[in-house]
Amino acid sequence: MEYIDFLSAIHNSTKRDYLARVNDPDFPKPLAAKLAKQWGYDYWDGDRRINYGGYSYDGRWAKVAAAMVDHYGIKPGDRVLDVGCGKGFLIYDFTQVVPGVEPFGIDISEYAIANAKEEIRDRLRVGSANCLPYDDDSFDLVISINTLHNLHCHDLHKALSEMERVSRKNKYLCVESYRTEEEKTNLLYWQVTCEAFNTPEEWRWWFDISGYSGDYSFIYFE
Repeated sequence: MEYIDFLSAIHNSTKRDYLARVNDPDFPKPLAAKLAKQWGYDYWDGDRRINYGGYSYDGRWAKVAAAMVDHYGIKPGDRVLDVGCGKGFLIYDFTQVVPGVEPFGIDISEYAIANAKEEIRDRLRVGSANCLPYDDDSFDLVISINTLHNLHCHDLHKALSEMERVSRKNKYLCVESYRTEEEKTNLLYWQVTCEAFNTPEEWRWWFDISGYSGDYSFIYFE
């Protein structure tokens, strides 16, 4: 298990007005969260004050895929699973970095899968992170980016255990966390789907009790 930061450059490229988010007159925080947690159009392609505000492929994940390929030595024929794949942009970029890699993805959002990158849509499926429909030791790399913090604790333990179960080699996840009261407040103001609010120490406790042995990193709302 190792702390590896693949994501902070993308996360930090967004400028956030935390007070505007929580006090918006048209989409106050409770309404934005209610709409976002339906995981449909509003979450992906609706108003930016709800969540993404239009999530289309722009190649932003290509550098992340390349860094993971380099770090984990991914080669043609390897099987890579993205848990919480959304529209499949990251897993698609794996296929561009390593032609011949076998991509797979799963996401709770029927809308995301229906509107996924066309080239790999047939490799994606609707499903839950807490019950992965794959055999033991099925993948050379299992990743989960900004997904598991959206689970309640009873499902979080299952999801971490499932990532461990289906991987025969490498695993990596990134989740939201906080180190200070300021970061905790910013996280509470900004997030619309997070259910697991944990410090880094608490996340590592979850990893230990769930038997998760893969790599990880955290993103913070500074």
